Amino acid sequence: MPVPMPDDAPQPRPDEATPDPAPRSRRFDQARKAQAQALLEDYTELIDDLLAAVGEARVTEIAAHMGVAHPTATKAVARLKREGLAVSRPYRGVFLTDDGKAMADRARARHRMVVDVLRALGVPAEVAETDAEGIEHHVSDTSLRAFAAFLKKGEDG
Repeated sequence: MPVPMPDDAPQPRPDEATPDPAPRSRRFDQARKAQAQALLEDYTELIDDLLAAVGEARVTEIAAHMGVAHPTATKAVARLKREGLAVSRPYRGVFLTDDGKAMADRARARHRMVVDVLRALGVPAEVAETDAEGIEHHVSDTSLRAFAAFLKKGEDG
C-alpha cells in the first residue's frame, strides 16, 4: 500500500519521477554478464585443475567437484564446447582448448589477486578464499590494477 503524501509535499514533475535508468541498467547488465561468465570460468578452472592433477576431467568428477548433478555438469560442458572453450572425446573426458586454458589461467590469477588483497587487509585465509570465489568474477581490470598497486606498495615498504 503506498504511503500517502501530505498535500503540501512537493510533487515530482513527470520528467523527474524516476531518475535516468541507464546507469543502473548498465550496472545490472554487467552483473548479469559477469554471472554468466563466472560459470564458464569456474568450470574451465576446475577442468584445468583436474587435467593437471589426474590427466583427465570426466563429467562425473566435474559434477562431484562442482557439487552439482551429472546432467547439470553435462549441460555446462556442452556450453563450454559451444563457446569453443572445451572439447570432449568419447571415453576420455573433457579437455580445454587454448581459449579455455587461457580463461582458466585468467580466472586463477584474478582469484589469487583478490585473495592476496583480502589477506593483506587481515581477512583470515579460509574466509578470503571463500569470498574471492564471488569477487573474482565481478572485479574489473581497473580494480585489479589498483589491487596490484596496493600489494606492490605493501611489499615496497
